[in-house]
Amino acid sequence: MTGPAAAPAANAASNLAPSAAPRAGRAVSPRLGRAGLGLLLPLALALGWEAAVRAGLAQGRLLPPPSRIAATLWELARSGDLWMHVSATLVRVGLGFALGAAAGIVAGALTATLPDLRRLVDPSLQALRAVPSLAWVPLFILWFGILETPKVMLIAVGVFFPVYVGVAGAIASVDRKLVEVGRIFRLSRAAQVRRILLPAVLPATVTALRTGLGLGFLFVVAAELMGASEGLGYLLIDGQQFSKPEQILAAIIAFAVAGKLADALLVALTTPLVRWQDTARDAL
Repeated sequence: MTGPAAAPAANAASNLAPSAAPRAGRAVSPRLGRAGLGLLLPLALALGWEAAVRAGLAQGRLLPPPSRIAATLWELARSGDLWMHVSATLVRVGLGFALGAAAGIVAGALTATLPDLRRLVDPSLQALRAVPSLAWVPLFILWFGILETPKVMLIAVGVFFPVYVGVAGAIASVDRKLVEVGRIFRLSRAAQVRRILLPAVLPATVTALRTGLGLGFLFVVAAELMGASEGLGYLLIDGQQFSKPEQILAAIIAFAVAGKLADALLVALTTPLVRWQDTARDAL
């Protein structure tokens, strides 16, 4: 009886085992499909412009074809200059983002939970938020010189305001009924923060951090105007001064790739914090 009874179980196991691989493949393939779809538009534009220049329909002097831009990127990478400039920019953005995000989270939490402090501080911060980034450059040079400190501080200013506004708005928009439910269940203040406030504000905080990171990459260009001798912003200015449009576009592409990778890293790090959400977050 052992043989006939064991045969169906063995057959069932053999039928179920191979199904794990297709399921894994189906889980990975949508992500690869979305990534490929996202590359479709820039590749189509690049190929179209390359074909237009080669066919003589466009001159390609001020807007070089992708082949010249790729050759410039390859030459910069081969000489090591590209990695030097990218690393310098990423270090500045990373330091400025850490400083500005920390200050924005603290300031947003304090002004949202303390009404008197909000009335005192928020109008001034909202007014400073409208100041253009380049307006801070001469002041920061006077205060901090032309080394790395003013560059990091300028990036921190750019990151601070969207994080501050996002965190303060998220805390202020927490549903009052949720807080009342916590009081009904006699949760301590620390438990209310952990079980009600944090889950309610984390999604908006993550969005504010992503916005702040994007502005950090915008502000680093202005920061690298302050006497920088390395960085992608320096590559842009160098290309403008010596009339090298292929170098300018190579720096822009490097900015885009670095910014996208940094944003993807931030999303990957913050996804576990909002995994409980039943949303279409994976589509972003």
